[in-house]
Amino acid sequence: MCSSMDKFRKVFNKTCSVIGMVHVGALPGCPLFSGSIDKIVKKACYETELYLKHDIDGILIENMHDIPYIQSKHFGPELTASMTRVCTEIKKIVPQNKPIGVQILACGNKEALAVAKACSLNFIRAEGFVFSHIADEGFTDASAGLILRYRKQIEADDVLVFTDIKKKHSSHAVTGDISLLETAKAAEYFLSDGLILTGTATGCAADIEELKQLKLNINTPILIGSGVTVENAQEYHSADALIVGSHFKKHGQWQNEIEEKRLSNFMSKIRLI
Repeated sequence: MCSSMDKFRKVFNKTCSVIGMVHVGALPGCPLFSGSIDKIVKKACYETELYLKHDIDGILIENMHDIPYIQSKHFGPELTASMTRVCTEIKKIVPQNKPIGVQILACGNKEALAVAKACSLNFIRAEGFVFSHIADEGFTDASAGLILRYRKQIEADDVLVFTDIKKKHSSHAVTGDISLLETAKAAEYFLSDGLILTGTATGCAADIEELKQLKLNINTPILIGSGVTVENAQEYHSADALIVGSHFKKHGQWQNEIEEKRLSNFMSKIRLI
């Protein structure tokens, strides 16, 4: 049986890979939907092409603009269908050696696996893998057993499941007596393919000391999931991957357009570290 690190290195072969976020426009049924799925697809593909131009190591597609988020039990079929359409079009333009992942907010972990299977993607980002917490869209329960059983049922074992621990935009008071390291060990025990360490919110930096602690005590790949910038990237280089979205946008705000100069500067610097 391959270790999580072995599986990770088959997909991401750099010491510290950079994964660029494609923040998909608000989808049908959401308050901010513009009325055109074709425009949403076109923009998502354009952002992907920018990332490819600057030789990013991977792409993560997420329905970030679907605010306010709802939990997966309230999803309509249009959400999964729309994300499948977007991912299918992006998959067409990304070289085989560039891994692609998907996250469906909020807690759409099974839906993300279904999309990944249908579109031949490489990984998903999952919420609520171990323990419970209160997110801004409501109560989030542990899901590891359900996710991995579903992955087996649909024969998607080649889709890696990267999991947030003590995730951003959430209250963890209900598990206040469980440390970050204990949470990470539980996720590792429950067969996570990669642990995602974040700050408290989108764009907020993760704690460097927490990263060091995880690297010393965990054998599962560690990804940084928020707050990486050209100024602090050096500090996170012991991580196995950096998921970057907000920093590439104008003024460093996730809802803005990608600013190519910011992307170029970051990628130039990260290759020198």
